[in-house]
Amino acid sequence: MSLADQLLKAGLADKKSVQKAKKEKHKQRKTKQAVTDESKQLAEQRKREQQQRDRELNRQRQEEAEAKAILAQIKQLIDTSKQDRSRGDIAYNFSHDGKITKVYVTKAQQQQLIAGQLGIVIQEESYELVPSKVVEKIEQRDPAMVIPLAKKEENTPEEDDPYADYQIPDDLMW
Repeated sequence: MSLADQLLKAGLADKKSVQKAKKEKHKQRKTKQAVTDESKQLAEQRKREQQQRDRELNRQRQEEAEAKAILAQIKQLIDTSKQDRSRGDIAYNFSHDGKITKVYVTKAQQQQLIAGQLGIVIQEESYELVPSKVVEKIEQRDPAMVIPLAKKEENTPEEDDPYADYQIPDDLMW
């Protein structure tokens, strides 16, 4: 037997006041439930937003780690295959970022650069000579580190070229 029934039997309350109390209790439960549902929804939304931020941070960290790994691979490729330029006495000119730059190379290295057997790459503010196969590998990983050199074109002069009989030497210095 509920408390309301006991109060009715004892004559301390009437039916109207009992029903009114029941209605108020029901309203309180409903609003309390609505408030808790709303707070649950807000909590779930915050949790989803936090998970989204965490995923984004993890993705950024992973990209940074991949970039570091690629840079380490490039550094290792350059360090293991760079050519010694310490005895170079011939200036080899090339264009980089709109500026004419020169590196000193040996005669053999100059011929290999002209033939496309060697390439120039950037390593920590300096230029290094590496074989063309290594240049291709570096270019796959980071094209910005490779200095594009002029490719050898086929010597097919035009028919009405007045200078077709005059060949330009490959080792022409600027």
